[in-house]
Amino acid sequence: MEKQAYVFGGILTLANRLQALGDKLDENMTLKQWLFIAVISKLEQPAPTISEVAKVTGHSRQNVKKMAALLEKQGFVALTKDEQDARIVRIHLTPKCIAYFQNRSGKEEKFMSSLFDAFDHKLTDGLYEGMMKLADNVNRMENTRDEKERG
Repeated sequence: MEKQAYVFGGILTLANRLQALGDKLDENMTLKQWLFIAVISKLEQPAPTISEVAKVTGHSRQNVKKMAALLEKQGFVALTKDEQDARIVRIHLTPKCIAYFQNRSGKEEKFMSSLFDAFDHKLTDGLYEGMMKLADNVNRMENTRDEKERG
């Protein structure tokens, strides 16, 4: 139980420290904005909805809408109404965004390489598997909570 508590606390602490490091990587974009754009790029077939991005990132629809509006003002995303249902808003990456990230890819690669320095394949795979198991457990706990709240 002590190791589990350390892992839990360590994840929360590391998340804060990683965010601070990531925010220093680029003065024009925070780590949360970077992750937001990365999620959109992975879901972009077709462009994801605000609800889809909220589900993947674990943020509320309202927070996703705020982040999308901010990034739209900066020219990184475009918000459009869905062709079939005008109530649905889709988030598209702009050409400016794609070019911006292509230009900073070297910075990102260097950051990731430095972050995972001294990690061999086995350690990386183990950490990945552990993170996937934790994510599954969090999903299960969220679903159980949601079911209790509904009835």
